[in-house]
Amino acid sequence: MSQPNPSQPNQFSLLKQRRFAPFFWTQFLGAFNDNLFKTALIVVITFDALSWTTLAPSLVTNLIPGLFILPYVLFSATAGQLADKFDKAGLTRCVKWLEVAIMLVAGIGWMTHHLWLLVAAVVGMGIHSTLFGPVKYAYLPQHLKKEELIGGNGVTEMGTFVGILAGEILGAVLVVMQPHGLYFEAGATIFVAVVGLLASYRIPASPAPAPELKVSWNFVGESVRNLRFSSKNRVVFQSMLGNSWFWFYGAVLLAQLPVYSKDYLHGDHGAFVMLLTVFSLGVGSGSLLCERLSGAKVEIGLVPFGSIGLTIFGADLYFASNAFAVSGAALAGTSADVMTLLAQPGIWRILFDFLMIGMFGGFFIVPLFALIQLRADPAHISRTIAGMNILNALFMVAAAGMAIVLLGQGLTIPQLFLVTALLNALVAIYIFSLVPEFLMRFLAWLLIHTVHRVHTVNAERIPAEGAAVLVCNHVSYVDALVIGAIAPRPIRFVMDHRIFKTPFLGWIFRTARAIPIAPAKEDPWLMEKAYIDIAQALHEGEIVCIFPEGQLTRDGEINPFKGGIAKIIERSQVPVIPMALRGLWTHLLSRNKENIFGRAFHAGLRSKLALAVGQPVSPQDVTPDGLRADVAALRGDWK
Repeated sequence: MSQPNPSQPNQFSLLKQRRFAPFFWTQFLGAFNDNLFKTALIVVITFDALSWTTLAPSLVTNLIPGLFILPYVLFSATAGQLADKFDKAGLTRCVKWLEVAIMLVAGIGWMTHHLWLLVAAVVGMGIHSTLFGPVKYAYLPQHLKKEELIGGNGVTEMGTFVGILAGEILGAVLVVMQPHGLYFEAGATIFVAVVGLLASYRIPASPAPAPELKVSWNFVGESVRNLRFSSKNRVVFQSMLGNSWFWFYGAVLLAQLPVYSKDYLHGDHGAFVMLLTVFSLGVGSGSLLCERLSGAKVEIGLVPFGSIGLTIFGADLYFASNAFAVSGAALAGTSADVMTLLAQPGIWRILFDFLMIGMFGGFFIVPLFALIQLRADPAHISRTIAGMNILNALFMVAAAGMAIVLLGQGLTIPQLFLVTALLNALVAIYIFSLVPEFLMRFLAWLLIHTVHRVHTVNAERIPAEGAAVLVCNHVSYVDALVIGAIAPRPIRFVMDHRIFKTPFLGWIFRTARAIPIAPAKEDPWLMEKAYIDIAQALHEGEIVCIFPEGQLTRDGEINPFKGGIAKIIERSQVPVIPMALRGLWTHLLSRNKENIFGRAFHAGLRSKLALAVGQPVSPQDVTPDGLRADVAALRGDWK
């Protein structure tokens, strides 16, 4: 297995360099201040509503996130144009000056007890975040090397997550500190805005990529153009919709937490902070686990896994809340602190549900976002991201609207949680029916993470882009599933046409767009069509995998390779990559004639497999015998 380069610096070393550190702290402080302000406002509306407004707290706590997101709907397309036209360092400073002005207005609102000044500041911070979003995603490629981008993005997202969580916790704590909580909150937000402004003046110059660009102020037309362009790539657009659905789900859930903490858990503001912290830790841990569960590649099989968890634990939150209403009835009419709540047996189930919703949300969202980055046209990725931001904003505004309407019609907050969980199941079924690749990858992922332990050797030799032919030994009926689950991108397998008639496997391989083939003596037309389909797939830059033996091995040895590979390469001059599967000869779905129970016992509950990938062979050097020798050498003695 390939080893990491020990000379490559740790990604956190970027925090010591001026090309990255000032930008990092500027965006970190912006995320921190957003949540320091919004959370404090939601807390005072929830726990001190009568001194601020006559409106129902549930109405205001759903309205505030909706107003914050509204500028994303209106101005995302324009903000993207501004980021291309002007120097990003200068634009960032303008945005930070705007933040200082907004926080001064908010400070007046805190001091005068004027709710609508604070609501106006919420809208202002939404505009601030909308303007900074495109700058944030476009700055890093200008200042980091290609090999530093993954690490730089990782540190940036980590900083954003920590900033959001810290801001939410401090905002909820500061504003209720008597008797000067409002003063502390006003002073803290202004101070953080000023520090962020100072940090922005250390950001190095970032020349505009398109200074001659004429900005269109028709935000409606620009937004429509962005979405229309994104919709041309079906997988990317469906992934964008899935991404936006997660923000819908999260917006519904998070907007209810203050009132839920007070009216259903009978807790003080500390209960709200506790739920927020548990949910945020779930999202963070799920996001970090994604890399381990996916083998450090974009594994979209985790998306259905995440969706299942969102439905199961979202629905269980409804039942857990009803159970707590019985077990925690003695707390009714009180304002219990965290320790009192933790002494109630029913609270642990609720906390577990929030943790799992956050964790499975991480499994759902991280692969989707990575897939969008990977599959989008590199020349138009900024437009794609802008389109996704617009969709996210629309879905979050819709979430606020749905919550306001349903709660206004008499639904309880636990019932709203249940409705959202059931909607999640319907949306998942719809998306996965449109793009079955998600579900197919999920089944393959389950196979190699539950039944088997798969070790890869030089898997990075499978190209991340461009056409190539993979050749491999053929040992069992699950060979293609194992290879497909390990590969970093979709593979077009060439398979015997009879397997497509198998009820379950046939559906999987049709979903994966496998190419059926038949022997010439059996169906010459289908055989010729297979070669045409292979040539077309390679012409379009796809990867094709064939099993040149033409049949499963009956003795565990590698059969002679047939001449079809030479015919393929004669038509399409692409590299051929030899591979070898190890450990599948004892699989229950191989043609091994040994006792099936003995094989199962010998292999164990989680049998070990390996996929070894060899060096690419140039088209002019391809011969069936030469490739068979390469595959045999890769396999070695381990069948």
